[in-house]
Amino acid sequence: MRFGAHVRRGSEVTTGVVEECRRRGADCAQIFLSNPRAWAPPSFTDEAAARFREGWAASGLHPLAAHAPYLVNIASPNHGFLSRSRALARATARACDRLGVDLLVLHAGAGGDGEPATARHRAAVSLRQVVRSAVGVRVLVELLAGTRGAVASTIGEAALLLEEAGDDRLGLCLDICHLFAAGYGLDEPDGVDELFSELAERGLTGRVALVHANDSEFPRGDRRDRHAPVGEGFIGPGGWRAILSRPEAADLPFVLETPGDAASHAEQIETLRAVAPPSRDDPLGGQDTNSALGPSW
Repeated sequence: MRFGAHVRRGSEVTTGVVEECRRRGADCAQIFLSNPRAWAPPSFTDEAAARFREGWAASGLHPLAAHAPYLVNIASPNHGFLSRSRALARATARACDRLGVDLLVLHAGAGGDGEPATARHRAAVSLRQVVRSAVGVRVLVELLAGTRGAVASTIGEAALLLEEAGDDRLGLCLDICHLFAAGYGLDEPDGVDELFSELAERGLTGRVALVHANDSEFPRGDRRDRHAPVGEGFIGPGGWRAILSRPEAADLPFVLETPGDAASHAEQIETLRAVAPPSRDDPLGGQDTNSALGPSW
């Protein structure tokens, strides 16, 4: 089990990532490769890409994920917007391969009212295009928070989307806040068990490759995507203990996308490590730090 955070890159696109990980005590990271609120694709020289690949490989950190820009909507009903989204997603996949990025996260997308099947088809076509543009990076679909028009917020909807996309290379990114907002009872052990049981029943357990370790500002089922720092949201200690105790979680990277600076992220990462069961490589795990977490943990 590895813990990390979404970190800012330096001004030269590829710089500063290892340093930001060190400041947080992170094992892994997620980054943007371009401005997340602009249509400009990633841009960097071959020399910069080579420096980044070498620096990341030497760091011992793993894996590295990239998140597609927020503007990308792979299921948009607007033809022009959809074309630009597909082009930017493909360009981001190619940039991932140049930099040696392991995972590329794409939101499942949203369509118009009353067209779930049509929106799912557009998203599936988009995903096939992105996967064809990728060589080494694995493309992951991130489930949404049950917001209006979302193509996939539940495990059942994810199964339908992946089936229509028809490419076994596609994986899943589970955002804990999104699942909680969509109605999954991740604030209690029974709800966590139900989630992983549904993944197994749908044959999707092995498709999960990344977890966004975000708590929620709002109660379960509120369908609002508002991330809270771990330990400060509605999921709570019992939920996080149950999630991290699942055997399926043992080999997954958990990446924070929560508010806060490097010091806050470092504290949250230590909280997750202490709550997690002992790893196979470290029989003592993080148990010695549990006393520092306070009585609620």
